[in-house]
Amino acid sequence: MGQSVYLVIDIQRDYFPGGAMALYRPAEAAEAAKKGLETARAAGMPVIIVQHIALAENATFFRPNTPGAALMPDFEPREDDRHLVKHYANAFRETRLDTLLQQLNVEEIVMSGMMTHMCIDTTCRAAADRGYRVTLLEDATATRDLTFRGHTVPADAVQTAYLAALASSFARVVSTDFWIEHVKR
Repeated sequence: MGQSVYLVIDIQRDYFPGGAMALYRPAEAAEAAKKGLETARAAGMPVIIVQHIALAENATFFRPNTPGAALMPDFEPREDDRHLVKHYANAFRETRLDTLLQQLNVEEIVMSGMMTHMCIDTTCRAAADRGYRVTLLEDATATRDLTFRGHTVPADAVQTAYLAALASSFARVVSTDFWIEHVKR
């Protein structure tokens, strides 16, 4: 039987106030992700920290060698953690993530991070397509308002819609506290 891994995606400075792509309530999501991270480490669960570095010349955030591309301090990898750099929304695309998960004999990915409607959504679906069980910590993710054809969709609605879609087929979506209680049993 395989093990679980705690995956943190893109908790980076550009997503926080003053950053190039500030999200809605990123500090609250980061606090929940940190609680999950601490629980995973205490349980001896492998941790993978994913960092997005944009390569496109017209990128507006996560540009290489900028302060905004840096991981937030609580999410800088420790010696026992694995650190993975990605360049696309999907953390599996052109990275060693799948190989690493196979080497670790992973069956379940417990996921937290940012943005819900981009990298979290894409990576959840890609993980499920590869046969991994995904547990998504709903309060340990953050998104932003979206605009389409002149209509603004508030971040709360974006968050709810994406979590509902993922819960329908791709992930078990639970609160961080619920997951922590399960781990402590």
